[in-house]
Parts: sequence; C-alpha cells; structure tokens
Amino acid sequence: MKKTFPITGMHCAGCSQNLTKAISKVAGVNSVVVAYTTEKAIIDYDEDKIDWEGLKKAVSLIGSYQIVLPDKKPMDHSQMNHEEMDHEQMKDHDHGAPLKAKEIAILKKKAIISGVLTVLVIVGSMLKVLPHEIAFVLTTVTMGYSGKEFFVNAWKGLKSWTANMDTLIAMGTGAAWLYSTLVTFFPQVFEGEQPVYFETAGAIITLIILGRYLEAVAKGKASEAIRKLLNLQAKKALVIRNGKEVEIDISEVKEGDELVIKPGAKVPVDGMIIQGQSYIDEALVTGESKPVKKQKGDKVIGSTINKQGLLVMKATGVGEETMLAQIVKLVEEAQSSQAPIQKLADKISSIFVPAVILIAVLGFLVWYFLLGLSFSGALVVGITILIVSCPCALGLATPISIMVGTGRGARAGILIKDAEKLQIAGKVKAIVFDKTGTLTEGSFKVTDVVPADIEPIIDKEEILRLAGSLEQSSEHPIGEAIVAESKLRKLELTKPENFKIIEGMGISGEAFGKKLLLGTKRLMEEEKVMRCATLDSEVEKLKNQGKTMAFLSVDKKTVGAIALEDSPKKEAKEVVEKLQDHGLEIIMITGDNKQTGEAIGKRLGISKVLAEVLPQDKAIEIKKLKKQYEVVAMVGDGVNDAPALAEAHIGIAMATGTDVAIESGDITLLGGQIELIDKAISLSKKTMTNIKQNLFWAFGYNSLLIPIAAGVLKPWGVTVSPIFASGAMAFSSLSVVLNALRLKRVRL
Repeated sequence: MKKTFPITGMHCAGCSQNLTKAISKVAGVNSVVVAYTTEKAIIDYDEDKIDWEGLKKAVSLIGSYQIVLPDKKPMDHSQMNHEEMDHEQMKDHDHGAPLKAKEIAILKKKAIISGVLTVLVIVGSMLKVLPHEIAFVLTTVTMGYSGKEFFVNAWKGLKSWTANMDTLIAMGTGAAWLYSTLVTFFPQVFEGEQPVYFETAGAIITLIILGRYLEAVAKGKASEAIRKLLNLQAKKALVIRNGKEVEIDISEVKEGDELVIKPGAKVPVDGMIIQGQSYIDEALVTGESKPVKKQKGDKVIGSTINKQGLLVMKATGVGEETMLAQIVKLVEEAQSSQAPIQKLADKISSIFVPAVILIAVLGFLVWYFLLGLSFSGALVVGITILIVSCPCALGLATPISIMVGTGRGARAGILIKDAEKLQIAGKVKAIVFDKTGTLTEGSFKVTDVVPADIEPIIDKEEILRLAGSLEQSSEHPIGEAIVAESKLRKLELTKPENFKIIEGMGISGEAFGKKLLLGTKRLMEEEKVMRCATLDSEVEKLKNQGKTMAFLSVDKKTVGAIALEDSPKKEAKEVVEKLQDHGLEIIMITGDNKQTGEAIGKRLGISKVLAEVLPQDKAIEIKKLKKQYEVVAMVGDGVNDAPALAEAHIGIAMATGTDVAIESGDITLLGGQIELIDKAISLSKKTMTNIKQNLFWAFGYNSLLIPIAAGVLKPWGVTVSPIFASGAMAFSSLSVVLNALRLKRVRL
C-alpha cells in the first residue's frame, strides 16, 4: 500500500536524503521517496508488517523531524480527511497549509529576534562600545534560540553517522563562538590580543534563518497549485432526505444520494444528472473555457459551477473517488517524484558535506601551518568554507522546478504522473494518435444504408431493424449509433439471443429467427460469408469519403451495409499542423479499413496512417515505431488503447467525464482536449530549461565561491568573509526558488 505523510522540520535537500535512508530501514517499508520541496514522504509499505512506532522513532532520531501519522490506521487521502480528522486536522495533516504558515511565523520571529541582537553586537563592536562579555551573552541567546535546531540536528546526525547543511552551519558558527568565548574568558591561552567573532556567528545564524524564511514563503507560493485545487471544493451540499432538502457537510455525502444544485452553486461531488438541464462551467477543473451543456443522463464533475438551471443529480463519486481528489493525488505524487536529471545532483549532494568538511580542515591547516596565517585568520578561512558551501541550491534545483511545473500543468488541465515523464515529454519525436474519440468526436451517425443485390433483397428499414436489434447488447459507439437511428425511425427491435462480441471485428447473434453477423469486411471474409459485387462497389465510394462501414449478413449471406460517419474534431487539423510545424512526425492508428483511415488522415493532413489494426495489435505497432523514432508518444482514450499507451515512451490519455485515474497514461489531458498535447510538450521543455538554469547557478555558485573562500585569490586581496558567505548561501537557495516560480507565469 502506498500513502503520503507530511514531515516537519526539513531544511535542505540533505534532510530528504537522510530521511529516505532512515525510513527505508524501518520494518514493513518496501520503498520510500522523501521530497524536500513538498515536505512529504510517499511510503510504499506492507500493512501487516509496518512498525508505526519504529517509523516515528527512526525519523526523530536523525534530527528535529516529525512524521505526521493519523491517529488510527492510515487510509487514503479523502478517507483520512473525512473520517479521521476534523477540519483543521485535515488541513494540517493532509496538505500542510496551517503547518506551513506556523513554520513561516516561527522563522519570521527567529529572524527578527536574532537580527536585532546581531545588529546590536555588530554596531557595538564597530563603535568599540560593547564589551566582549555582553557580545557573548547576546550571541549565545541568538544561537540558543534562533540557531538551536542547527545544533540539535548536527548532534543527532553525528550520532547516526549522517550529515547535512545543519552540520556545516553548526560547525562553522560553533567554531567562531567557541573561539571567541575562549578569547573573552581565557585570554591567557593566547599570545597577545586576539579578535573575537561573535558578530560573525550571530550574523551567520541570522542570515541563514532569514534566507530560510524567504525560501519558505517562496516555496509556499510554489506549492499553491494544490491549495487552489482544494479551495475549489464545495463545503456544503443540498441533499434530499425524506422528501426534503437538507444542507449537510460535503464529507457526509454518500454514493447514491440525490443532491440539488441551484443556479450559481458548485456541484458538490461527481455524479449524474437525473432532472433538469443547465450549462456547467468546468474551466477551473478541466480547463475547458466555454460552459458545457448538461442534461438528464450526463455526468457532472464535483467543484464545477452550475451557471443557469436547477439540477437534481445522483452522487456517483464521493471522497477519494471524485475527480478533484484524483487530480490532487496525481499532482502531489508528481511533485514528490524524481526526474532522471536529479540523480546527478543527488549523487553530488550525498558526498558534498563530508567533502566540504575535509576542504575546510585542509584550508585551516594549510593557512596556519604552511602559509603562516594567524590562528584566528586560518580559523576564519575554515569557517567561511563551511558556510559558503551550500548544497541546498543544488538539492533544490530540480525538485522545485518539477513542483512548480506540474502545478502549472494541473492549472492548464495537464496531469503528469511523475517527474520522469515530464522530462521525457519534451524529447518526443513522433506522436501516434488513435482515431476514434481522439482525433474524431467518437460519436457516430448513420449516413447511408445500402441493400445488397442478392435475392431475396432486404430493404433499408429491415437492414436497420436487424442490425439495431443485434446492437442493443453492444456498448460500442457504432452500435449505439445504429440503435439510435433505428429508434429514430421507430423500428421494432427485439433483444438478441446468443450475442457474442468478436474482438476488433464485430458482433454475432440471433434475432427474429435469423442468424446475424454485423461487422467489418475482414469479419465477413473470415466467416466465409457470401459477398455481393455491386454492394462492394457502392461501399468503396463511401469508404473513400471517410465513412466507416458495417456489413450485415443473414444466414451467411451479405444483405447490406450501413455507412457511419465520425467527424473529426474541429480543432484536430489545427493541432496536427501545429505539432508538425514543431518537427514532430504525426501518425494515425485505427481499426478502420485503409480507405476510410486514409480519407480521414487526408482531411487532417496526416500522411502516415496505420489502418485495420486490432486493439490488441496497437501495442505491437508502437513497439515497431519505437525502433524507428527516438521517443514515441501515444494518444488514446485509455480504454482499448491501454496496452499501446503503456508500450509508448509517453502515454497520453484523454480523460472525459469524471475518470482521470487512467493507470496506463503517463500524462492525462482533462476534458479530452487534444490542443493540450502541444502545451504538455512545451511545459516539459520549459521546465527542463528552468532546471538546467537552476543547476548551472547552483554548480556555478559552489565552483566559484569555495575556491575563493579557501583563499585562492587571497594573494591578490580578494577574500570572502563568513558574513558575506552566509548571505550568499541564503541568496543561492532563494534565487533557485524564485527562478522556478517563473514557471507559474509561463505561456504554454
């Protein structure tokens, strides 16, 4: 079972790495991903073996961290929200908004207090009016209050043989404070008058706390995508109980409840309209800009807005089953996942802290013993190296961009399963489109009924009556169209007997005492049905018009054919042209015959058409194309296209209605909007560019400042003070976050 748990107390990417190692060793844990950006752990565990107390202990032992577990047995998001926690707990535990606000408030308070005390020390020291003893007291308060967690985490890390940014800060400020304390109270230990560095220790703590405060505020903006989604949810619902309308909390709505949605009100949960008609604004959930007409029998999505008429609906999806809950879950998991490009940064970060400590010690030893610098001067070099070497920017570079990028996608109606797929999407070279329901409307309409010139001749009405009766047991769009046309003509239909679906080719059964077969030309050939030359000639003309043909046989004789048309979506041609302009190869795959497929392809500007491909063979075709093109994407409806979507490098599923949790799709497009494909590819490219910018800055920052801090340019008078180093360190992390936030405003 896989669940998501908030973790408090994380301050850098090193924290997430250490927590990942600690949690993975707990009994019952199969795998874990800890994300610093979202401050959550996604844990895959065995329900029967998991040691919850051991998990809490493992987390707390390595630092000032706490994992937030529900009071009872963990459950899925919405179950936990509505059954285990009150409203405030739901917000705290599930999405962390109040927890984050509390953390920001504490950081702000610490920054102000340490800032005031440190300014007093700096100004007093500059004016030489502040005794060292007073500076000691003020700095000790700063370090004990504002910097307490650095030392606690460093000590716990030392005991568990782990290290992170807190280790470097504790060592650097601790060394400055200890040295200054010895000079102040035991001056006889040193020869001559020595300088003190209380203001340095205090300033480092203050600047780092200030940087973390600003970073937390910025990260809060980066994670607001989920909060905005949650704010869409209705808080109350009007339910019909004992014939009366009763207002209840959204958490009390049960599947099967009948709900009333007044004009202007939000649809409380997912469901189906059983009375009334109206226009529903789905823009905030699916990205569809125009209100959609809804009437009896249509599905509605929770959190959308009823614009006009009074509606009565039956709840079909509540709690975790709602589309909004599925979207939130997908976005959270995507934001917590890792992209392949992050592996390099993680590998460097894992060895970074020990390497920096070694460089700092060597820097001190070289300057003091070999280059003749004073003890205090060499100590400052070591402290500066420790403080300036911030791995936070490096650890933040990738996940913060992924976090903002996936949130930006969700706002546009693009749900990305994980960071790896987001990275790959921008490298797509060929896109394979399923025809029906993807490039076309997916709703067929009967256009022609052609009788065969075989005795006894059956007229058009009888062909439709037989076909309509047989199709009553089918759920295929073609069957629905034939049944609808039969009913429109008020033909008498009967329930078929011995009904059978012949995968990818048609159906068979008995009606009105006749053995019927309805389907493709291939089906007729395989069943050795007697054909009609004049009918074949008429059918060829209709195929060349892009129409789909369904042949009907009675007792092994072809008696006629029904032509159906599935019109291309009005935006399909423009989408295809735009993707082709970007240098992508566009391929259409369909189960239709070659003439029909090529006719539709011609209308859309697609020259490469794979026709007469059975659903089970689509994945085979995708596998062939993968050998020809570097990265292949498959676009389909996620039902009969599931194997092909899974086989492609990137599976893009078209989500319509309330189903967004399409397991076979790597990217889900809400509302079935194919124009979002180009935007998804654009989002991938822009997110990867943003990540590379962040990594360049992070690598560049450390590559430049560590040698300078070590004194490489000291002979030329270029040095870095510990105070400047702490400010630069804080700014490096903040700059990465601010750069990532630009993705929120990027045009797709």
